[in-house]
Amino acid sequence: MNLNLSDDQRMMRENFARFLNEESSKVRVRAAQPSGFDPRLWKGLAEMGAFSMRVPEEAGGLGLGLLDATVLMEEVGRTLASGPIAETLVATRLLALLGAEANAELLDKVMRGETLVSIAFQDIADEPVQWVAGGAVADLVIARNGKQIVLVDAVTAVGSDTDSRGEANLASTPLAELYLADAAQTTLSSNAAGLTAFAQAIEEWKLLVAAALSGLSREAVQLAAAYACEREAFGQPIGTYQAISHPLADRITDIDGGKYFVWKTIHDIAHSEPEAGAEISLAAWWNARTAGLAVVHALHVFGGYGLTTEYDIHLFNLRAKDWSLILGDPERLLEEGGRRLYGGETVALPDAGDVSLDFDLGDQARAMAAELDAFFTKTLTPELKAKAHYSFDGFDAGVHRKLAEAKLLFPDWPVEYGGRAAPPYSMSALSHVWEEHNWSHHAVGTTSMVGTMIRRFGSDELKRDVLSKIISGEAICSLGYSEPHCGSDVFAAKTRATRDGDGWRIDGSKMFTSGANIAQYVIMLTRTNTDVAKHKGLTMFIVPLDAPGVEVQPVYTFQEERTNITYYEGVKVPDSYRLGDVDAGLKVMSAGLELEHGGGSFAGHQRAMVDAAAELCREIRYRGRPLIEDPMAQKRLAKSMTHFFLTEMIARRSLWSAVEKLPNLAYGPMAKMFSSEKFLEDAADLLDLTAPYSLSKREGAAGLLNLSYRHAQGTTIYGGTSEIHRSMIAERALGLPRSRAK
Repeated sequence: MNLNLSDDQRMMRENFARFLNEESSKVRVRAAQPSGFDPRLWKGLAEMGAFSMRVPEEAGGLGLGLLDATVLMEEVGRTLASGPIAETLVATRLLALLGAEANAELLDKVMRGETLVSIAFQDIADEPVQWVAGGAVADLVIARNGKQIVLVDAVTAVGSDTDSRGEANLASTPLAELYLADAAQTTLSSNAAGLTAFAQAIEEWKLLVAAALSGLSREAVQLAAAYACEREAFGQPIGTYQAISHPLADRITDIDGGKYFVWKTIHDIAHSEPEAGAEISLAAWWNARTAGLAVVHALHVFGGYGLTTEYDIHLFNLRAKDWSLILGDPERLLEEGGRRLYGGETVALPDAGDVSLDFDLGDQARAMAAELDAFFTKTLTPELKAKAHYSFDGFDAGVHRKLAEAKLLFPDWPVEYGGRAAPPYSMSALSHVWEEHNWSHHAVGTTSMVGTMIRRFGSDELKRDVLSKIISGEAICSLGYSEPHCGSDVFAAKTRATRDGDGWRIDGSKMFTSGANIAQYVIMLTRTNTDVAKHKGLTMFIVPLDAPGVEVQPVYTFQEERTNITYYEGVKVPDSYRLGDVDAGLKVMSAGLELEHGGGSFAGHQRAMVDAAAELCREIRYRGRPLIEDPMAQKRLAKSMTHFFLTEMIARRSLWSAVEKLPNLAYGPMAKMFSSEKFLEDAADLLDLTAPYSLSKREGAAGLLNLSYRHAQGTTIYGGTSEIHRSMIAERALGLPRSRAK
């Protein structure tokens, strides 16, 4: 896997960033108003090769790929560069593809920044008058006119009642309404190849603008975060308040997802993936939506100052809407994505060029996944499949032991501990196989976490007595963190561990000890010192659940999942069952939370849910036709699929960054928070879409949607609530001050 830009692309980004920092400073952006065009900036971009990037080498251009162009556009968005840059990039390429020899002199002038060419999005035959980005300053506009692609003289494309092409508009950009049908035209192409090239240009433009909106959104949110660290209210920075920090955490997560979704789309275009056409529409929709939310939240952080023209944030607010709306209502893009996914609509994909990005998990991962798939195919009998459940309730001791024998239980563990030292990419591939076979991983996940902590902090006796049973598959473990009164504030634990001869006595209770009714051990967070800060007086133990004084009582959830409340009265454990030093449980607990918050997602559940909803939409009749043919149904399915694509990319980025040992900017919490929130949102929406059929628990698609709705409720809670993860994202990704109690 490789999510890094190439060395050349990174150098190009740095060069354009330096140039735009100076030539598209906010002073220069303001100075370019009201026309929204900066001739000096335009000339400088041309000299740097911006407008020749996508022109083939044989036509005198640089012949760079679509990803290279998006790298430029992210910087264009970050700096609010003035001028129709995305439109000119695709128009210049079109000019080269359709008339390089006949228009060589013109093409050269465009690449040198001496002549400006934009593009019209609608067929002149249908829409003779159109709004054109850059139309107020363009010399020429490339447009479709029926079966021809034509070059329109923009200077003459004005109405009879005006002498000027430009007019005041929301963001002071060179947007203009042009009378294209009445203007002088020359033909660039009259064949099908020309129509295809024009259609490809429109698709490419969508991705370029999506990239620009991504860069714009990121800068707006970072400006807001910096301000939130400086501005004080009630004696502390406003970024301390979760009402400020949490929306910003949501936005930076959305922005990161949108950036990598654009990159994934370009990768999928290059590899002719079947969903690539839909991904173009969905990536464009998502980044437009995200930009709108980002600039609103960012401006709100500035309060009244954000409304003043003295502060720059309003420039981002207005430009975000301008770029998002040039093509029209962004919701149309979501409808378009729905038609491409579920209505059979096809599209001409642009030429992506070389793409160095790699989302493949590798040969080793594929081989291990195939081995696990074969294991489950052979082992999971119809009787076992009938028992399957996403929670601990789906656990089967026999299958668990067989996995241990095959060294597929904890394959990432060292060989000497019964594993295979499998790398993270292989583990990711294996997790997908567990999901495909619908076999619960809960017991494996918690037991692996406990076993890893025993390996790190346990005594020789603990490793001999407990770890050996874990390795052989004879024992599983549950987690004894939360208590009835403290929830996610695990460091407020009141369960006491007191010295008792050579060992310890444990008294108290734990809540949500899922799996304790079938587990052999529980990892226990206890309080051993009440005279120090609450996080300093904690000690961790491994407690046998068959020890005298342990009581396990069921707690049933409406998710068809059992959890437990467990009571401990005078439970004796030897000192050798202690993990780490006395009163040093924070160190051990932090390691456990790092494992729990390390990432992962509900992507598999999301995809299965959307597929089930699509299946049910094919069965349900609406106004005499299958519901899947209804544009509204397609649109809502497409939105859920967008969330799946984003989840997949955010999780892949988390995995890749961990392998590459990149700085920890809360990529894991982003993956968990985003996927669980979207799982919950889409579960409700798809339940609505397919109602009343989805109310049924009957086997098949309806039952899956029904269960998904109930299952999703808990995903934003266990493994750390979304609020906890938002705080982590705000602090690590945006540098905001800690929002929780010291």
